[in-house]
Amino acid sequence: MTKTTRRSVLRGLAAGLAAPGILTSTRAYAQSPTIKVGFVTPTTGPLAGFAEADDYILEGLRAQFAGGLANNGKSYNIEIIKKDSQSNPNRAAEVAAELILNDEVDIITAAATPDTTNPVADQAEINEIPCITTDAPWQPYFFGRGGNPAEGFSYTYHFFWGLEDIIANFTGLWNGSGVARKVGGLFPNDADGNAWGDANLGLPPALAAGGFELTDPGRYQPLSDDFSNYISAFKDAGCEIITGVMIPPDFGTFWAQAAQQGFSPRVATIGKALLFPSAIEALGPRGVGLTSEIWWSPNHPFKSSLNATSAGELAGGYTAATGRPWTQPIGFKHALFEVVADVIGRADDLDDADAIAAAIKGTRVSTIVGDVDWSSGPVPNVSKTPLVSGQWQDNGNGVELVITNNAHAPEIPVGGELKLLG
Repeated sequence: MTKTTRRSVLRGLAAGLAAPGILTSTRAYAQSPTIKVGFVTPTTGPLAGFAEADDYILEGLRAQFAGGLANNGKSYNIEIIKKDSQSNPNRAAEVAAELILNDEVDIITAAATPDTTNPVADQAEINEIPCITTDAPWQPYFFGRGGNPAEGFSYTYHFFWGLEDIIANFTGLWNGSGVARKVGGLFPNDADGNAWGDANLGLPPALAAGGFELTDPGRYQPLSDDFSNYISAFKDAGCEIITGVMIPPDFGTFWAQAAQQGFSPRVATIGKALLFPSAIEALGPRGVGLTSEIWWSPNHPFKSSLNATSAGELAGGYTAATGRPWTQPIGFKHALFEVVADVIGRADDLDDADAIAAAIKGTRVSTIVGDVDWSSGPVPNVSKTPLVSGQWQDNGNGVELVITNNAHAPEIPVGGELKLLG
């Protein structure tokens, strides 16, 4: 017996409305069916750096899919519908619901921090729509949605790295730096900050186990305009390293106030805020020497499963087309639709959400960001990708992100050595 779902009801209504056209129009009957793919991304707002390359990637993907994708001997047109989350979780949920209930997408995708991925995935799970997300550490994605490792989710799947990889890479940078093992923590009161700063599962216990002394003054509100208390606490504790997970505007405020108040750490390793060239440019000369995680770069030794494009070629194509330096989400946005294409090609029945979800669960594909395989994740519905770390260094022609630590992903080559601030 076929399971009755909100999706099946919507399809039934659509079929009823379309029936007269099918009976009277041979052209409509012969037309290739269309698979609609929703895509939620923060085009505007403080997370817009994650979406900077979206239009370039989508243009290339639409050209790639122009001839359709094959499934069970039939060709399917692919329609990608993009919606702006405005960097707001409530808006992300709202546009996800629009894509599901109004646009009637067959698959929904999302990227860029738990503020986007989590509300979209929650809407998909509730409405029984297959969903693939990326660009958010897996712990705030999975546990932030109330995930149970013994059960997992039915329709929502995610690929990215985890906090254990951040911890390994950040401490890997610091261990060889020779600076005091005193760390100041900057964790906002949001999904990422609460996960990273969690006393049991986040950075605090791992740093203590590694011999680092963490000063954590508590959660700050995103878009705060005063970090004086944090700076004072870090100075009093003798912190020579600062870390945390911040949006670019917050780090810009903190970093300017740190300079004004005479706080000069020797190493600054911040997640999220220091990922993008645009964020580093906004900091001026004080952006040189900052360190961050590196999810993807032109030097990653991976190729697209769609067209064998290398990481270097994809990054170079973006720069040639836009005049802008490469940015890390380029690879993951491309990979997101590599997985979508792979799923469409393998699903037993593209009219059945459960069949599409089963195809996602069975994914084993090598993408431009590495292997995506949901059979081997740390928890159900999660597939991990490799992570390295590095530093923004001046190459004489500008600032570039250089890989300086690859201890946990040696297949990705190092490009330089860490240099201390100051």
